[in-house]
Amino acid sequence: MSADKTIIVTGASRGIGAATALELARRGYTVGCLSRSGALPAFETPEDEALAARLLPLVCDATDEAAIVAAFRTVTERTGGFCGLVNNAAVRGDGWALKMSAADLTAVLHANTVSPFVASREAYPYLVNAGGGLIVNMGSFFAQLGVKSGIGYCTSKAALEAMTRVLAAEWGGKGISVLNIEPGYIVTDVNREYLADPTTGPRVNARIFTGRPGRTDEVARLVAALFCEKIQFLTGETICIDGGQSRSL
Repeated sequence: MSADKTIIVTGASRGIGAATALELARRGYTVGCLSRSGALPAFETPEDEALAARLLPLVCDATDEAAIVAAFRTVTERTGGFCGLVNNAAVRGDGWALKMSAADLTAVLHANTVSPFVASREAYPYLVNAGGGLIVNMGSFFAQLGVKSGIGYCTSKAALEAMTRVLAAEWGGKGISVLNIEPGYIVTDVNREYLADPTTGPRVNARIFTGRPGRTDEVARLVAALFCEKIQFLTGETICIDGGQSRSL
C-alpha cells in the first residue's frame, strides 16, 4: 500500500460508488470505501473476491465533518496517505418547491454540496503531501435541467459543478486537479423499477441517444480512467456521461 496508489470513495457500499471502488481496485489501487453502513461493495464476479485486500471499508457518514476527518486519518494510518478522492455520497431529496421547507432544502444542500466541500478541504493537505492528486465530484446531468420536484437535487448538483471550478482554480498550483462527472440515468437499486416500468422506461429511453440508460460500470470506468491517466492539465471541467440525453431535443 502507498499514498500514490490509494483513493478514497464516499458512498462506496452500493450503486455508482461501489462500482467505482471495485474498478479502482481492479486497476491496482487501494480504496478507502466510506459509507454509513461500512459494508464492502458487493462483488460483481467471482474474480472480484481477490480484490478484498485492496478495499478498506470504513463506517463514515459523509455529512458528519468529524467522521470525515477521522476516516481520512484512519486511511492514512493504514496506507501512508492517499492521492485521490471521489465525492460520490449524495441524497435525492425530491420535493416540490412550494412544499419544501427551508430545513429540508438545507439538508439536501448539506449532503450534496457542503459535504463534498468538507471532504475536499480535508483531503487537501493529504493530496499536497502526496505531491498532488485528483478530486472527482459525482454530480448529475440534472444540474443542467429544470426538473419538476427537483428543487433540492438540481440546485445542489448545480452548486457542486460551480464548486468544482472554484477548487480547481484555487488548488491547481498545488498539483491538485478537480473534476465534476455528471451521469444521466444510470440503473441502480434506487431507480431500477422506474427505468424498467413499461410506461416510464420507454419514455426515458426515447430521450437518450443510445436508446438505453447507463450502467454503473460505465461511470466507474470513466472515473478510473481519469485517475489512471493522471492528466493534470484537465481540471475545473464537467464531463457528462448521459448517453447524450442532455443534448437531445
